[in-house]
Amino acid sequence: DASLAEVNSFSPSMPISPSSMINQYKFEDEPELRDLFITVDDPESHITAIETFITYRVVTKTSRGEFDSSEYEVRRRYQDFLWLKSKLEEAHPTLIIPPLPEKFIMKGMVERFSDEFIETRRKALHKFLNRIADHPTLTFNEDFKIFLTAQAWELSSHKKQGPSLLSRMGQTVRAVASSVRGVKNRPEMFTEMNDYMETFSQKINVLDKIAHRIYKEEREYFNEMKEYGPIHTLWSASEEDIADSLKGVASCVDKCCKATEKRMAGLSENLLPILHEYVLYSEILMGVLKRRDQIQGELDSKVDALANKKTEKDLFSEEIGKLEDKVECANNALKADWDRWKQNMQCDMRSTFTNVAENNLRYYEE
Repeated sequence: DASLAEVNSFSPSMPISPSSMINQYKFEDEPELRDLFITVDDPESHITAIETFITYRVVTKTSRGEFDSSEYEVRRRYQDFLWLKSKLEEAHPTLIIPPLPEKFIMKGMVERFSDEFIETRRKALHKFLNRIADHPTLTFNEDFKIFLTAQAWELSSHKKQGPSLLSRMGQTVRAVASSVRGVKNRPEMFTEMNDYMETFSQKINVLDKIAHRIYKEEREYFNEMKEYGPIHTLWSASEEDIADSLKGVASCVDKCCKATEKRMAGLSENLLPILHEYVLYSEILMGVLKRRDQIQGELDSKVDALANKKTEKDLFSEEIGKLEDKVECANNALKADWDRWKQNMQCDMRSTFTNVAENNLRYYEE
């Protein structure tokens, strides 16, 4: 395992604690120069006659020449983030667009406007925008720039300029048709990617379920302990001979309670969101691979049509040339993004599980 080899390659004199490993990885993986900083904060409730919704403040600071100002502040609702994601997918069908949190239920929470839900969503939206900002291609997308800089009425006007419903339906029909046909000449590399993602999806979903189960068990244990401590304190009032011992037990239970609460916070803030993000990533990547196959399928069908038709050869040849270029662009975009995504994923997983291990060590020491 490559990660074990990396751990063992540290100098023997260097303490191999989880925190020192995290610092080592963070130092290696940090980008050298950043010129775009985005913060999502200050959630605000809006109640109208038709609906209730939350907006978030999006603050952007940049030193890029293509921006008219060095700082912007706009308010965006969840639907605006959805629009941005769909525009990025439309413009870059074979790039890996970061996931957005689901519309209603996250982390098993049903209450849509609870403080915990809003804060979890805010963090996820913040991460979504910063993942795009750090992406070498997506960061220069024009719709992304408009999302960060346009006032609400300007964004609303820009949204109306999108493709018509009929053209979108046409694209969907073509996509379904080509996916049904299948792909004859898929390069081996993309078959391997597909196999990798099927295994990854299966494993990350299992990890996600286990993590939620652990968190649920911890919460049940914590709730029982909260009742267990005060019982000993009350008991000590009626048992003079063993009062000190009972108070001692109550004090120990209280310490265990606080340590368990910290451990639960570590799981809910560090482990659960990362695992869930990669569950969503696995779905996105399967979609990206399908879209690549659809482009390839379109080329295959034109090549077949050319072989079967004697006439219109010049016209078909020109179309095939364009489709070959399109397939090559799609392949190159996905290859580059795949390597980048895999590296980020491995770094995220490594630091997340190391962090969990470190929290567990602290918990048991306490």
